[in-house]
Amino acid sequence: MSDQEIWVYAEKHVGIIQPVTYQLITKAKEIADDKKVVVILFEATDKNLEENIKEYGPDEIIVIKDDRLKDAADSEIASLMAELASQRQPNSILFGATVVGRSIAPRLQAKLNTGLTSDCLNLAFDGDLLVQTKPSYGDNIMCEIICPDHRPQMASVRPNTFEAKKVTDPSVVVTEVTNLAFKEAVRIKIIEETPLLSKSDSIANADRVIALGRGAVDDKVLALAEELARKLGAKIGVTRPLTDHPKFSGDDQIGQSGNTISPKVLINLGIHGAVQYTTGIGNAELVISVNKDSEAPIFKYSDYSYVGDSADFLKSFLKVVQ
Repeated sequence: MSDQEIWVYAEKHVGIIQPVTYQLITKAKEIADDKKVVVILFEATDKNLEENIKEYGPDEIIVIKDDRLKDAADSEIASLMAELASQRQPNSILFGATVVGRSIAPRLQAKLNTGLTSDCLNLAFDGDLLVQTKPSYGDNIMCEIICPDHRPQMASVRPNTFEAKKVTDPSVVVTEVTNLAFKEAVRIKIIEETPLLSKSDSIANADRVIALGRGAVDDKVLALAEELARKLGAKIGVTRPLTDHPKFSGDDQIGQSGNTISPKVLINLGIHGAVQYTTGIGNAELVISVNKDSEAPIFKYSDYSYVGDSADFLKSFLKVVQ
């Protein structure tokens, strides 16, 4: 068992396992070869979230049940994971690149004295070596990063980068661990947990997205896009240059250094189609793109294309949308 486990941290929010956990399980199973995919789940004694996780077919779910975990601080979770890792010696540990994952993972990395690659867009194994792919140098190149001398190897992956797939008749071992020492974070007390969806999460999970590029930045197009978004129940996202616009920020960005999205409908307005952007839209089901340049690369990624002005397109679209 030593060195041959891939761990996936089961992220939950208000008692619900987050989709990125299922996405990581599916990817881990895809690349595991002869390694075991093990989910690490921390929960209160009145919860049984392992039943939801079983549907995605990990080899094992390690459950740590303790009522103190209901409101546990991230540092407390990291301490428990570090103790468990010292016992089981996993090959790799995967987190979602979320607010929670970005908080727990570096704390655990420091305790284990190993490496951590954040915001990965792909993972693969070369033998026992985890190859972690992420954008770098201003998103102009994709880097393959390895951690050859330390274990476990650690990586965080953006939500919606991989597809989650349920397994038919999964056979999953559930192991409850009771011998870990709970180290209380005396300086931290969680008083209340409130469901709050950030702007970034809204773009990542939206079924309908209207994306704006440099060619759709004037006030007229913005107003029309906002009106269409209200009628469609869509979220508005932007390419990197528009994050400097007063109405937008990095939370609204789509692409390598922003959000990876998987909407049912994506409407691209004035977006040329650089790889930094198209990397983030590969999972969109239906893509409609508008650009004045008939040779714009974005059309290669589109189901429907309109060569022309974004404002004209939006006016016509709004006439047929009730």
